[in-house]
Amino acid sequence: MVDSSMRTAVVRKAHFNAAHRLYNPNWSDEKNKAVFGLCTNPNWHGHNYDLEVRVVGRVDPETGYLVDLKLLNDCIKTHVTSQLDHRNLNVEVEEFTDMIPTVENISMVIYNRLRPHIDTSLDLYITLWETPRNRAEYPAR
Repeated sequence: MVDSSMRTAVVRKAHFNAAHRLYNPNWSDEKNKAVFGLCTNPNWHGHNYDLEVRVVGRVDPETGYLVDLKLLNDCIKTHVTSQLDHRNLNVEVEEFTDMIPTVENISMVIYNRLRPHIDTSLDLYITLWETPRNRAEYPAR
């Protein structure tokens, strides 16, 4: 017999490509270069982002689902990948008008875009891989 009182996690993966520039407009070009290095290139640079959306909670005993992964996939496509894929984050994504699009900030933006669409009884965690060696997790676990 399955213990439905135990918490379970499901993870849906997604992928998008985007360009950005790490730049603080309140700093000089010299300070931006000292802090952000090559990532402050005024002609932008891009990443192939890998996204993991983790939902945690209790399985519904009637459906056997924690969450319908097809619906989660559709939610990710609608609110994240269709909005960020092949975009210049600094220029084309509203949240980054006044926020530096670091991997940390991008993961928070993704969380904020998805959270209203995930049942409040479920926990939501975002892991965003910017490179094979660099990732951000939001909220931290």
